[in-house]
Amino acid sequence: MKRIVFVVIALCLSVSSSIAQTREDSLRADSIYKSMELQEVQVVKQKSLVKSDIDKITYDIENDPDSKSNSVIEMLRKVPMVTVDGEDNIQVNGSSTFKVYVNNKPNTLMTNNPKEVLKSMPANSIKKIEVITNPGPKYDAEGVGGILNIITQGSGLEGYTATFRAGVNNHGASGGAYATVKAGRLTVSGNYNLNYNDNPRSYSDGSRKTVGNISESSSDLNYNGSSKGHGTFQYGSFEASYELDTLRLITGNFGLWGGGDKSNGNNMTIATSPLTLSQLYRYNTLSHSNGSWYSIDGGVDYQRSFANVKDRLLTLSYKIDTNPETSESYTSYEDAEAVDDWLDFLHRMKNQHNDGSERTTEHTFQLDYTTPFSKHHKLETGMKYILRDNKSENDRYEQAGFGSDSYDYDRDHSSHYNHHNGIMAAYLGYGLSLKKLSGRLGLRYEHTLQDVEYRLGRGDDFTKHFNDLVPSASIGYKLTQMSNLRLGYDMRIYRPGIWYLNPYLNDAVPTSITQGNPDLESEKAHSFNISYSNFTPKLNLNFALRYAFTNNSIESVSRLMKDTGIKGLQNPTGKDVLYRTYENIGKEQSLNLSSYVTWNVTNKTRLYTNMRLAYQKMDNGADMRNDGWNLFAYGGAQQTLPKDWRITLGFYGMTPRVTLQGKGSSYASYSLSVNKQLLKKRLDISLSASNFLKKYRSSHSVIEDAYFRQESNSRYVQQWFSLNISYRIGELKASVRKAERSISNDDVKGGGSNGGSESSE
Repeated sequence: MKRIVFVVIALCLSVSSSIAQTREDSLRADSIYKSMELQEVQVVKQKSLVKSDIDKITYDIENDPDSKSNSVIEMLRKVPMVTVDGEDNIQVNGSSTFKVYVNNKPNTLMTNNPKEVLKSMPANSIKKIEVITNPGPKYDAEGVGGILNIITQGSGLEGYTATFRAGVNNHGASGGAYATVKAGRLTVSGNYNLNYNDNPRSYSDGSRKTVGNISESSSDLNYNGSSKGHGTFQYGSFEASYELDTLRLITGNFGLWGGGDKSNGNNMTIATSPLTLSQLYRYNTLSHSNGSWYSIDGGVDYQRSFANVKDRLLTLSYKIDTNPETSESYTSYEDAEAVDDWLDFLHRMKNQHNDGSERTTEHTFQLDYTTPFSKHHKLETGMKYILRDNKSENDRYEQAGFGSDSYDYDRDHSSHYNHHNGIMAAYLGYGLSLKKLSGRLGLRYEHTLQDVEYRLGRGDDFTKHFNDLVPSASIGYKLTQMSNLRLGYDMRIYRPGIWYLNPYLNDAVPTSITQGNPDLESEKAHSFNISYSNFTPKLNLNFALRYAFTNNSIESVSRLMKDTGIKGLQNPTGKDVLYRTYENIGKEQSLNLSSYVTWNVTNKTRLYTNMRLAYQKMDNGADMRNDGWNLFAYGGAQQTLPKDWRITLGFYGMTPRVTLQGKGSSYASYSLSVNKQLLKKRLDISLSASNFLKKYRSSHSVIEDAYFRQESNSRYVQQWFSLNISYRIGELKASVRKAERSISNDDVKGGGSNGGSESSE
């Protein structure tokens, strides 16, 4: 018995010793493994910021450290195929006419006022920007330059998470938040931001010289003035998705964009005779204005997939969008004096109050169906109907009498105007996808009915019909795993929007009169492009060559003419004034070479450049023509420092941009930013400054024809200092699912301001 106990004890000790040794070996191995793990964690790999598909280029804003402190318009200077000049005018593919989407849906406000909106948006609210260079047949046929698709943070975040941000700069302040929450099959995402901008006073001056046919009715002008303004900008979005089952999905969305602004200014004008050089008249203009502009939209999508056929989708969509705008201005004239022959002209300068409003409301219904019909082939088709109602009301009031504080309604110079649009479209597209070769071929048909009604003011009601067949084709070849070559052709059209068509005669400034043109026709533009991309962990390259031509583009045309030749002008005097309107006279050819290069010198150092060289040739088929070269270059460096510090240095420059009647100004700028992450990278602090060595920037532009030459100069504050803070809570686990097909209305040309992956849909 004792022997048995002894043997059992011995066996237990042996097993215990073995277990201890095994545990010791395990701990040693685990220690070695953890050491190896820590070494692996130290490996830093810079993520590529650019991806290329057969029809688009995507820039990853979220993973660019500069997005913590810059506005969206500053980040656009880095995006391939996009240029932004010193006055924040945007061009896509060398064209200032393009469409802007937000989360794969068109946004009229952004399209009509891209620079005003995008320079107010902090870039840390954006996830990525897609430049759709070759829109296929599923897209509406508008947009010569293509489409900018802005994906906001609220639409792509996964799981329960919330981020709060605030910023302050020498021009204003901003704040915002977004969050995503999932409960069962329901996922909801919300985003809201508010910006306040206090624009410092800016200064302007210029001259208009008469050339050629000089007469006693001619005058040369010299003017100078200043202006100051402030405003707010807000935007928000709400998205939700509900999975009925594994094959059926319902998504909904609501968006709000817009804001208001107020400004005041003064401008002194002195006119002299080009014959005797003596003074003819002078006056000082005081102005005060305020306005608001919004885009409010909502929509719902129902998506049905099929278990027996992968990638087959049926989507039904509805969207409603309204864009209210208001404007109010007061203009008064002081210190006015004139020689006898010009007193009648000066008496036209009556104090005015203008009250305007515009609203566009549209309902869109759409059906999309896509299906593969073999391993390498795909078919997509769909139908769409847009019902759009545009209304514009501009009311003018004139001072009741000299020294009076009351105003009388001026019915003759007021305008109430309706523009109804009905657009029916159908498309058919074919896609090919092989190991190295991919391609698309598509045809889109659009029928447009335009019905114009004048409820008040001069103008004849009219109805127009347009029928357009719009082809498109693109092909891509995968040279290697990292590089590909793409060829494409597309035709795009432009239908003039209400700002271009409105016949309201604006003679608030008697020396410079503007008016829309209700007789405008749609533009047609053709483009051919070839591009090469190569994306490696070290080097990212994208080169694109594009040739485009248009034979009837809508151009802003300024003419020096006697005011008696302006139809509808009240109390003309026979004197020369500058008259501006829009006409289908543009014949434009352009050749653009774009390049984007990013070099990851080390895992902590990145150098990048984005450039575009363009040649443009324009004429109106008669007496106006111009051509020339334009170069845009943006470059910079990003350096990651120890303990989560990062520093970025950037610069950009641009030569004068050519227009039909002149040229713009050249620009140069530089910026420096420092970024620090704290609290396990949940807290982000950014300091940035641009043009800090010189307070003001100056610009110069020229407009001319056979009878006049106008030069304009401006001087405004260019220095920028900002502090931005953001803090994130929660974890990322779920996402708001979206229908893979949805409504995209990009068919109307706006007015006013005008701007690596192998997969593809």
